[in-house]
Amino acid sequence: MSNIEEAKWYIIHTYAGYENMVKEKLLKIRDNNDLGDYIVDVVIPIEDDIIEKDGKRKVVQRKKFPGYAFLKMVYTDQIWYVVTSTQGVTCFVGPEGRPKPLTEDEVKRMHLEKVKVDDLDYKEGDTVRVIMGAFENFIGEVEKINREQEKVRVNVTMFGRQTAVDFDFHQIEKV
Repeated sequence: MSNIEEAKWYIIHTYAGYENMVKEKLLKIRDNNDLGDYIVDVVIPIEDDIIEKDGKRKVVQRKKFPGYAFLKMVYTDQIWYVVTSTQGVTCFVGPEGRPKPLTEDEVKRMHLEKVKVDDLDYKEGDTVRVIMGAFENFIGEVEKINREQEKVRVNVTMFGRQTAVDFDFHQIEKV
């Protein structure tokens, strides 16, 4: 079996709207065929977006990269065949349909892997700024920190009133 530490992130192109189905199928194939040492994870990055409908605003989740899924795997010809023959997958992103792994910098910028934050520079009651997502540049006060789920609940002023919104650790910074 291969070493999971050799696994790298790759991008696969899917039919539009089939991203979640592809994720489920690849994870099922991995589990059914004992490929856990080769196919490590499949991620469909999402972001919160504010929409207005019928005079009301609400937050909805949208795919950051429609038509694409991110796959952490150990590359072999067999795994390439398994992935490309999965229903909904068109090809890998790379030269001539062959996978080209993402760099570590790209993986960090896209937040594909959760990074443990042991020493946060903010605590409950501190004022923070949202640095990414639908609430970018909003300023609020930290209400609650959940270290197990790596989430922070922040009270932000939205539409003239205080609203509690959950963020990942990497989405906010102390002011």
